[in-house]
Amino acid sequence: MIIDLIVLKEDDGFTAYVPSLKGCDSWAHNEDDALIKAVELAAFYLSIDDPSDLKVDKARVQKNKSVYKLIFNKKPY
Repeated sequence: MIIDLIVLKEDDGFTAYVPSLKGCDSWAHNEDDALIKAVELAAFYLSIDDPSDLKVDKARVQKNKSVYKLIFNKKPY
């Protein structure tokens, strides 16, 4: 499964969020920390035990916006 993760550069830091997961957003002073926090939170929302099971691929960059793809295998229940 593949979902988007978006990182926005704000005046005071970076906001990262997953549009398809309501409430899955984070903020940090730098992009890497915001990205790491958002990936950990997405793993929690998706009930994935190990956040390293999520692969992150940078898809594109616009002015103040970076779009990443989160790639993972969701195990059937």
